[in-house]
Amino acid sequence: MYFCVRNYATLWPVRLGVRTPGFHPGNRGSIPLRATNKVIEMANHKSALKRIRRNEAVRLRNRYQHKTVRNAIKKLRNEEDKKAAEKLLPSVVGMIDKLAKRNIIHSNKAANLKSKLMSKVAAM
Repeated sequence: MYFCVRNYATLWPVRLGVRTPGFHPGNRGSIPLRATNKVIEMANHKSALKRIRRNEAVRLRNRYQHKTVRNAIKKLRNEEDKKAAEKLLPSVVGMIDKLAKRNIIHSNKAANLKSKLMSKVAAM
């Protein structure tokens, strides 16, 4: 069992020992690949605590938006019908542009994605 220790945007797993709070002898076994969502905040100021909460909310929103766009791209790539692909393309391009505008993905990556998608739809 691991705790996530978050200290100024640094995240690393910490092994729970016998005297660590949250340790239970039944939790032995294979070490998980990922740390849990339990966060120990080490901020010294009220504003830093607020910033940690805000950063987490923004991170989750960015993750959701990025995953949504990746799913839309996969849907477009798997599309066999040219009419349906042409209809879907503008919305996917708009989603990619929005991610690039918000710096969730790099603008060059956005350009490369759009170029590949447009060439794929044109080649159908």
